[in-house]
Amino acid sequence: QVQLVESGGGLVQAGESLKLSCAASRSIFSINAMGWYRQAPGKQRELVAAMTSGSSTKYQDSVKGRFTISRDNAKNTVYLQMNSLKPEDTAVYYCAADIVAGPGTSHRYWGQGTQVTVSS
Repeated sequence: QVQLVESGGGLVQAGESLKLSCAASRSIFSINAMGWYRQAPGKQRELVAAMTSGSSTKYQDSVKGRFTISRDNAKNTVYLQMNSLKPEDTAVYYCAADIVAGPGTSHRYWGQGTQVTVSS
């Protein structure tokens, strides 16, 4: 089990940057995968970026080249650096952690979310 706390959201203008942080209540070294999702009003939650325990990364096409996911195992923290923000990036951003629950199964834990608003 793990508790996740996001921070770093806010209101910025288009073209500016934000860095989100996700602090975990336990070591993230052995967590299968951690990622960032977002949900805009009236839309489904979608994957933004993810990183495996082996540091492989995956990004949604719309954020490639602008967003970077990283982790600091010593601080039990995962980051999302967001550059060149666009109004369409406006959403609540959630941190998620996939932890092995048994053979062939895992459980996804969620943070409470942090609001990112990009004005044009």
